[in-house]
Amino acid sequence: MPIIQPPDDAAIERAAALLRDGRLVAFPTETVYGLGADATNGEAVAAIYAAKGRPSFNPLIIHVADMAALDDLVAWNDDARLLATSFWPGALTLVLPRRPAATISLLASAGLDTLAVRMPSHPVAQKLLRAAGVTVAAPSANASGKLSPTTPAHVAESLGDKVDMILAGGKCAIGVESTVVNMATGAPVILRPGGVTREQIEKILGRKLDVFDAAAGEKDAPAAPGMLASHYAPHLPLRLNADSVADDEAFLAFGPDIFVKGGAARLNLSPQGDLYEAAANLFAMLRELDKPAYAGIAVAPIPDTGLGLAINDRLHRAAAVR
Repeated sequence: MPIIQPPDDAAIERAAALLRDGRLVAFPTETVYGLGADATNGEAVAAIYAAKGRPSFNPLIIHVADMAALDDLVAWNDDARLLATSFWPGALTLVLPRRPAATISLLASAGLDTLAVRMPSHPVAQKLLRAAGVTVAAPSANASGKLSPTTPAHVAESLGDKVDMILAGGKCAIGVESTVVNMATGAPVILRPGGVTREQIEKILGRKLDVFDAAAGEKDAPAAPGMLASHYAPHLPLRLNADSVADDEAFLAFGPDIFVKGGAARLNLSPQGDLYEAAANLFAMLRELDKPAYAGIAVAPIPDTGLGLAINDRLHRAAAVR
């Protein structure tokens, strides 16, 4: 199994050295755990794809410690700078035109002329990025298409010895991935709902935004991370918007759990109906219910507003695997 280390100064320095040496390090962010490698090292980036079993046409998110690190990598526009200054560090990824002189491996961007970039707010991620001194490509630290990890144990369970070190930063606060916004062509479009809500972004920009159709997905070459129709999946089939539960199903509730009876097991994302609590619990609770003893997982309806948009996005992609 990989080395799981508390994120003290010595472990941060060791993890930074591993990144500079082309190795893989899993680290916490405020969204989910990321699987990091030196984004300028093509062999290290290839190791990410190999460890995850991720299709090489699916681009990675580039993580930086500050905006200055991006000046030589991407071309900014006014809307992008406004969103970055409003939400960074935080759970927002911006897709921007790649500068011709950018040193990021073409494999990390899947050969596209854009880069997906973000600045995480988790203090361990910030310390690691500053200590490493290299730009870090980091998708979620799990096998491709499966449930995203929100604890160090999830990473170890999913990737095992394929990762050289796991920096343990506890449970991720947000629990779903970053929001991805395409700022590269025309009007901004939300490609993947996530930890920053559509409403928050629209308030800053002062206009409505379109949202990519997750049901359609991207079967060939997605324009950004997180756009594949089938993703974030448990082993068991999911049944969404359930108002009943079979005796051999597990039930994932939301809100007061008094209307649906039965089921072989049940967990509640948030008895109080708090979407922030529900997002933080989503992947961990799906993992807990994803057991061979059950025929499937029935999921209660989730409001499609605020963080509910991101939760439903993940659930629909997980259900699409079947």
